[in-house]
Amino acid sequence: MWTVVYIAPTMAVAEKIKELLTTEGLLVTLKPVEVDDSGRGSIEVRVPEGEAEEAQEILSENMGRFR
Repeated sequence: MWTVVYIAPTMAVAEKIKELLTTEGLLVTLKPVEVDDSGRGSIEVRVPEGEAEEAQEILSENMGRFR
């Protein structure tokens, strides 16, 4: 089962977060929820349920990079 660990405001931010988590060895999928033609909206960043806690820790340590 996939768990949402972050909702990104743009596809560009979602891709950067995916790259970070993938580099750390996690499986990541992106699920656009509400995205317009410019790539802005809500994009769910999802990881397997068993990796959610680790993903949250990685995001907490690195969130300054995505603001």
